[in-house]
Amino acid sequence: MSVHPIAAADALAQLERFSAIIDARTESEWALDHLPGALNWPSLHDEERVRVGTLYKQVSPFEAQKIGAALVARNIAAHIEREVLDKPKHWQPLIYCWRGGKRSNSLALVLGQIGFRVHVIEGGYKAFRRAMLDDLPTRVQALRFRVVCGPTGSGKTRLLQALSQLGAQVLDLEALACHRSSVLGAVPGQAQPSQKRFDTLVWDALRRLDPQRTVWVEAESQKVGNVRVPDSLMSAMRASPCLKLELPEDERVALLLEDYPHLTQDVDHFCNRLDALVALPGHATVKRWKALAQAGDFATVVRELLHAHYDPGYEASTRRNFRQFDAAATAKARDHTPGSFLALAQGLASDDADRRSPTPAGSGVPGDQVQG
Repeated sequence: MSVHPIAAADALAQLERFSAIIDARTESEWALDHLPGALNWPSLHDEERVRVGTLYKQVSPFEAQKIGAALVARNIAAHIEREVLDKPKHWQPLIYCWRGGKRSNSLALVLGQIGFRVHVIEGGYKAFRRAMLDDLPTRVQALRFRVVCGPTGSGKTRLLQALSQLGAQVLDLEALACHRSSVLGAVPGQAQPSQKRFDTLVWDALRRLDPQRTVWVEAESQKVGNVRVPDSLMSAMRASPCLKLELPEDERVALLLEDYPHLTQDVDHFCNRLDALVALPGHATVKRWKALAQAGDFATVVRELLHAHYDPGYEASTRRNFRQFDAAATAKARDHTPGSFLALAQGLASDDADRRSPTPAGSGVPGDQVQG
């Protein structure tokens, strides 16, 4: 038999050495969160775990263990027939369950007796999460961030995408959170990850970044939709150099209409979301916005939302939360098209390598400027 326990912190540092990472928990446990790249091979499926747990409480642990053993054996056999028969002898999986108990060890025992070298995380997912959360501040501390600031609709996400396209390092928290970080920011058809899943996604993204290069990130509040940015990352962002992104108002309105097409395609949904804003502009204003939306005049609604909800207090709030905001260079895009942001990003990308100030105004494409 070739089964080897491994401490969670060691597994954390060596994920790439394993041929596969296998989560032996149920489908719902895996969906809530799992190790980066982990495959789900349930030793017990969701409904089976409920059945065994009910037997354990209502009949006896002995009867539950008999049924559980039969179910686990059947499931492991199915996993082997489906996934393992083509694996070479040097295949080395890392296996875990909730606390490193029977579910992971049962699978590891069988794979080990086949002849594979198998590692099992001591303490399971619970220990991995604890080690990951301990490691996350260390990952943050090693990196050098530059924060893209700008009012709603100024194109912060588009600039990050353009920088990424040019090979710059980007940490896109909104993409990881499946949310555009505003009252209207929910992405249709995409549920946000659980907080545990978001934490793991952030850690996984951080560990892949090069400490020798700038990491571009968008200014965010503490929460992105329903998930919270880890405190250590939030603190580092708020202490980092900033870039002020500006876009003419007409272009901001056009950008928002492009980036939120689901709001104009589903007017009832748009109107329901407007109800969440009633505290600031008042019932009468929201009622008028709904009427404009029903009439198809979304541009007016978006423009007034910028004036009444998003823009008031933006700069003061950003200055209060991001300590280097006042010293930030200003980047001006000529319009909301991807090409405009790509041209702007070209003038910024050199900072990724040499830590110098952004390209002086006028040295890039006309109309796309960076001003110190």
